[in-house]
Amino acid sequence: MSVTWLVTGANRGIGLALVKQLVQDSSNVILAACRSPEKADDLKALGNSVHVFKLDVGDPESISASVEPARAILGDKGLDYLVNNAGIAEKNENAFKFDHASALHVLQVNVLGPALVSQTYLPFLEVPGRRGVIMNISSSLGAFSVGKISGLAPSYSMSKAALNMLGAKQAVEKPNLIPFTVCPGWVQTDMGGAEAAIKPEDSAAALVKLAKSVTKEHVGKFLQRDGTSTGY
Repeated sequence: MSVTWLVTGANRGIGLALVKQLVQDSSNVILAACRSPEKADDLKALGNSVHVFKLDVGDPESISASVEPARAILGDKGLDYLVNNAGIAEKNENAFKFDHASALHVLQVNVLGPALVSQTYLPFLEVPGRRGVIMNISSSLGAFSVGKISGLAPSYSMSKAALNMLGAKQAVEKPNLIPFTVCPGWVQTDMGGAEAAIKPEDSAAALVKLAKSVTKEHVGKFLQRDGTSTGY
């Protein structure tokens, strides 16, 4: 039986690396969601198992409109894995210097977007016989232990702390599913920068391995990419 995945923010960074990792297994059917499918040449080059479609996590109407294309691809198969990966950061700020509109956009994309995507695709995740895994890509910057010592990217940090709480709340509401949040590490992406310690392909390999291995024991937890539990 095929294994079905939906990855948001799939056109670059960790999202693209995840899709590249997933295509190595021919049993995977991959829904690669991004804002501008017409520009996603790297995704389109990966073969027929990758279905590129429009889903902008910052736009509730786009999320809603994505359901029919997804249903056309999946039919009645449902979803094994939803990877809420898309995210943004505003770097030119501190705890006393916010651009209100920019901070709200960060929260919309990083928290409310994943919440609405999860809500919208819940019927796919609850199809009998499917894994029903929701992997929310978070960050250690969203942990209070890190927040107390780093002033970096406060709106991003707040959004990831909220995303961690979303994963915990999802676990309470839907104990039949396996929702959790995970820090992918400091990764060499547009956001992480070239000086970051981890290559995207290495982070993606660890994340795919983790998604496949999680059980009810991991529900609602905030994990590192190696599966170890991290405090909020």
